[in-house]
Amino acid sequence: MMYFLYNLIVSIARFFLQIIARFNKKIKLFVEGRKDTFQNLIENISKTDKVIWIHCASLGEFEQGRPIIEKIRKEYSNHKIVLTFFSPSGYEVRKNYDEVDVVCYLPLDTKSNAIKFIDLVHPEIAIFVKYEFWPNILKELKRKSVETILVSGIFRKSQSFFRPFGSWMRNSLQNFSHFFVQDINSEKLLASIGFHNVTVSGDTRFDRVYEITKQNNHLDYIETFKQQQLTFVAGSTWKEDEELIIDYINNKASEDEKFIIAPHNIDAKEISELKNSLNKKTVLFSDKENQDLKNSQVFIIDTIGILTKIYSYADIAYVGGGFKTGLHNILEPATFGIPIIIGPEYDKFREAVELVNEGGCFVVYSKEEFDGQLKELFTDADDRIKKGEITKNFISQNIGATNIILDYINSRIK
Repeated sequence: MMYFLYNLIVSIARFFLQIIARFNKKIKLFVEGRKDTFQNLIENISKTDKVIWIHCASLGEFEQGRPIIEKIRKEYSNHKIVLTFFSPSGYEVRKNYDEVDVVCYLPLDTKSNAIKFIDLVHPEIAIFVKYEFWPNILKELKRKSVETILVSGIFRKSQSFFRPFGSWMRNSLQNFSHFFVQDINSEKLLASIGFHNVTVSGDTRFDRVYEITKQNNHLDYIETFKQQQLTFVAGSTWKEDEELIIDYINNKASEDEKFIIAPHNIDAKEISELKNSLNKKTVLFSDKENQDLKNSQVFIIDTIGILTKIYSYADIAYVGGGFKTGLHNILEPATFGIPIIIGPEYDKFREAVELVNEGGCFVVYSKEEFDGQLKELFTDADDRIKKGEITKNFISQNIGATNIILDYINSRIK
């Protein structure tokens, strides 16, 4: 009965998405992008190809899966790699990712789509990153005896799998050959419902951000702007975050303190509003060639794709999302060994909880707390360095998940 209802809901959702797409840009990308999925696969995957399939819900999951993808690319050059996304925010950013052979949307999880998709991809192994449990697709993978694993998985007691009414969703988990989870709590939860094919491997994002420190992170324009002065970098900020930062810059900042702000939303109107709200000399990334970077105090990054490199120049970092939308990635600044400030909504992010407990990450609830914490980090060099060492060690102590998972993959791929 539940399976019938699920398929009915998916069909109804598909109908309404077609209508909503006419009025919503993101939904339009979601709908229109899927029209090319099957043709893309027909043109790029032949029946004789050996295929490895990796699925990521969105961009965050892609970053978790990326270390695995890039190791697979090196070790299995004779295989084709198919990368799928559920969300436009992942697909649109990574549709030209050159470490794989095909990037496409995952089709909606109808029974017919699942059969057609798995038939075209015919993967030797299917890798799901962190989330995404699609009953029809998982059922078809099981029917075709495809090795199916979950990597960097995280489970919580509130999920339907662990509720009295969740037996139908628990059935979907039976289609996985193995679970690689981030923590012992996830292992225990799975064991409580009868799943013991589980390895606590940790989070592959640690491997990803650790590798970032080894790449070339040099940016001439950031060096020109920084000028050896203490620099605060605020990444993936929203309006609620920016209110704190704006108030500090306008009213509390010393002349020798520099600020880089990389908003999550780079809409031109909102960027203009942000710039106009600041009373210090401010330059935009999009206009950097025409401005005096050296003598500016604030640098607004109105572009995407360079934040990880910018963090390498930070003395103190702020990661946005902790006041409303959900905390963004704190591991990217942590890997460079700098103290981090965040908002109060962080309890769903294991790495944030642990780093707060260890003392490398600070939670602020108000402008007053933000002002006090930031000024203390700016003025107390010994404390700033000590807290930075905590974040750096936190990363180094948690790397290794990718190799654990690759060992398993190597034992399954011919």
